[in-house]
Amino acid sequence: MNEDVHEIFAIRYAHHARRAAENFIGGDPHDVLQPLDFFVWAIRGPSGTVIVDTGFDEPMGRKRQREITKPLREGLNAVGVAPESVKTVIVSHLHYDHCGNYDLFPNAHYHLQDREMAYATGRCMCHAALRLPFEADDVVAMVRKVFAGRVAFHDGEDEIAPGITVHRIGGHSKGLQSVRVKTSRGYVMLAADAAHLYAHLEQGRIFPITYNVAEVLEGYETLKKLATTPNHIVPGHDPLVLKRYAAAKPGLEGWIVRLDIEPSVA
Repeated sequence: MNEDVHEIFAIRYAHHARRAAENFIGGDPHDVLQPLDFFVWAIRGPSGTVIVDTGFDEPMGRKRQREITKPLREGLNAVGVAPESVKTVIVSHLHYDHCGNYDLFPNAHYHLQDREMAYATGRCMCHAALRLPFEADDVVAMVRKVFAGRVAFHDGEDEIAPGITVHRIGGHSKGLQSVRVKTSRGYVMLAADAAHLYAHLEQGRIFPITYNVAEVLEGYETLKKLATTPNHIVPGHDPLVLKRYAAAKPGLEGWIVRLDIEPSVA
């Protein structure tokens, strides 16, 4: 294996049944179900395993009325990842569904954008509408990691390991970062919430929880520039990901898929 080429696993851990109108600014004329899935991503290569985002646990799922489909630890174990062995975690942003389970990786260092920490601990959190997707306990847990020397901050683009870079996109959250990964099929962009659904990218539409609309739209173009092709962009919450990509191995269908292998459906 080349020193900078990686495998990528998308691990589904939760689900939320909702209607299409809830997923777009301005609603949607089609009164249909358009659920969200929740993922954590595991990148495996010569530098070890890098985890992107840490999801949320069952108590948070109950609080937020989201269904845990399989606990995250179970999904990690299914692809041979022991959480205690993980040394590197990239946090795309500090919304509750991306930075929970904060005790699951006791030996990891975390990678976060400067602007995201400033946003989540600054004056914007005085406003209920802006702090809605944040949880105080999650943010405090990250602050504690800072004081424990377990957080590395980034300002824009940076390399985490050979073949893995982070890129500040913003938009959905002020310091949101997406992750570019070199694979055998080219550069895959793990958008996280820079694009929740394929429909956001394809139609230029916007998820309602947004800090800056212009950054969201510009972010779509940035994702396209960084990915080998638009087919290499993986949105953060689309159930179609589990249909377009093959299971990591037999028995994991609808749960864990490989993103470093060409999708079966474009």
